[in-house]
Amino acid sequence: MSDKLTQILDAARDHAMSVILPNVDAWNAAKTWPREASDAAGAAGLTGLYAPEDFGGQGLSLSDGIQVYEQLGLGDGAYAFALSMHNICTYAACGYGTDVFKNAWAHDLTSGRKLANFALTEPQSGSDPMRMYTRATINGDGTWTINGSKAWVSLAGEADIYFTVVKTSDAPGHKDMAMIAIPADAPGVSFGPRYDTPSYSFLPMSEMYLNNVVVSEDNIILPIGQGLQGSLMAIDIARVSIASGCCGLMQAALDTALSYSKNRKMFGGKTLDLDGIQWMLGEVATDLEASKLLYRKAAEALGTPEGPLMAAHAKRFVPDAAVKAANTCTQVLGGMGLLQPYGLDRLSRLAQMLRIVDGTTEISRVVIGRALQKRAAGLPDLPVPLGFGETTQTQESVAAE
Repeated sequence: MSDKLTQILDAARDHAMSVILPNVDAWNAAKTWPREASDAAGAAGLTGLYAPEDFGGQGLSLSDGIQVYEQLGLGDGAYAFALSMHNICTYAACGYGTDVFKNAWAHDLTSGRKLANFALTEPQSGSDPMRMYTRATINGDGTWTINGSKAWVSLAGEADIYFTVVKTSDAPGHKDMAMIAIPADAPGVSFGPRYDTPSYSFLPMSEMYLNNVVVSEDNIILPIGQGLQGSLMAIDIARVSIASGCCGLMQAALDTALSYSKNRKMFGGKTLDLDGIQWMLGEVATDLEASKLLYRKAAEALGTPEGPLMAAHAKRFVPDAAVKAANTCTQVLGGMGLLQPYGLDRLSRLAQMLRIVDGTTEISRVVIGRALQKRAAGLPDLPVPLGFGETTQTQESVAAE
């Protein structure tokens, strides 16, 4: 591990322990995004992880930078998720944006002075981006006029710019899709009522409405024809980032259970001395180690042909393991695990949320299943035993007699 990565991971862990964890309950009570916290994250170098140093970023690879969310997840998984989406947008801006756009936005994004988010999902389409209704019309002066709506937009009304996937015609398919960065203060941008999300109410989520929004061609991030491909890459990065954050969540749940059970007296000893408790927490520990290996392997595969499948494996396994870990650790505390000061109820709800965002675990199973079908097609056929779906002429004659 490089000295720079070690420094960034230490900064992320310190941010989780000193900024997120002591304040997250107050943030949820206030139902307000903690801008002072994300400003501090920017000052610590956590908002430009993959961006080049020339633009004020850290210049980390995806596989290195994604480890940051494991540390942030020790504090709160929803906060880690929001920063992961900002970093993905910053990565896209610095890597694919026009020179005019980069000069205007790059340093503000890498520093965290301005926040970005990604807008792909629509109210009627969910995980099916092919059913997209948001339209961008290219005007004679090169500007784009955009109409439509997006759903489940994170940092809704809080981010300064939204990297939005659009279609540029009514033709079916994805060959006309593009991605364009829409500033939050552009005329015609508005947001619906905030979704009611009790366990992460500090993170504003809502629908975003685009009514004749006019944006400069300088804001094109991915041109026509590259919108879907780029979006799928962003989703793969997000899925692995979520798996990373889930590992931090699992560690937080496990440490809470260990800290409690090592001193809880019952049946003439300590709770942690009971075989049953050790086995329960031992299973959580094994799942955590497996999850770390899996998300890091998936992070290394991003950008390669194996990337989408490995991201699906990580998104399928790790959030499920996090849900199980949070529930198991709650059980170890018994009734005390239901009380807010211990934080396990919050972790359980967060784990369930992370199973759903950026593609449910069922969507990941679809991706894995299709990969298995392709692999099966390349394997030699094995004979099917008689009587298992196929009959010979002899069998048919015997049956007739």
